[in-house]
Amino acid sequence: MKRFIYSIVPLLVLLITSCYRETEPFLNGPGFDGTGYRPLYATATELTHVQTAPARALKNPGKIYVLGNYLFVNEMGTGIHILDNTDPSTPVNLSFVAIPGNYDLAVKGTWLYADNGPDLLVFNVANPRQVQLSKRIKDAIPANNYPPHQDVYFECADPKQGIVVGWEKVTMATRPSCFR
Repeated sequence: MKRFIYSIVPLLVLLITSCYRETEPFLNGPGFDGTGYRPLYATATELTHVQTAPARALKNPGKIYVLGNYLFVNEMGTGIHILDNTDPSTPVNLSFVAIPGNYDLAVKGTWLYADNGPDLLVFNVANPRQVQLSKRIKDAIPANNYPPHQDVYFECADPKQGIVVGWEKVTMATRPSCFR
């Protein structure tokens, strides 16, 4: 029996150590490739500049919501496009609702709900060419002080600079201290 134990112990040690991984790379993330995300800030006053604007081309579309003959397409960080989809082969871009810090939306009936940094906005979209802001619910959404990506380096958000409304990928000379 002793002989069996002495022969199995080295195998167990080998098995256990083969599963060991250094924790350093996992605490600091994978190798830094020279790029990372930098927060884009707005002041509380700038966040309140919400308006219906003429239609514009989609550049960085996010979520899409369909309601009846209309498409509501989020433009990551900047607002919502409203398109008439009566003829799906040729949708018509009707208007753009400029909403700084917008990443999410929902629509029910004639009401559009959208985030505006930490605030929740409610719009009447009965006339998609002239959307009307009906209500602003202050601080309804928790701060999101990290980019909407995984396994990336980013500059840590600094509340003294304003409210984070977006992120831009940039070249960085040194590895930022934040990783997600």
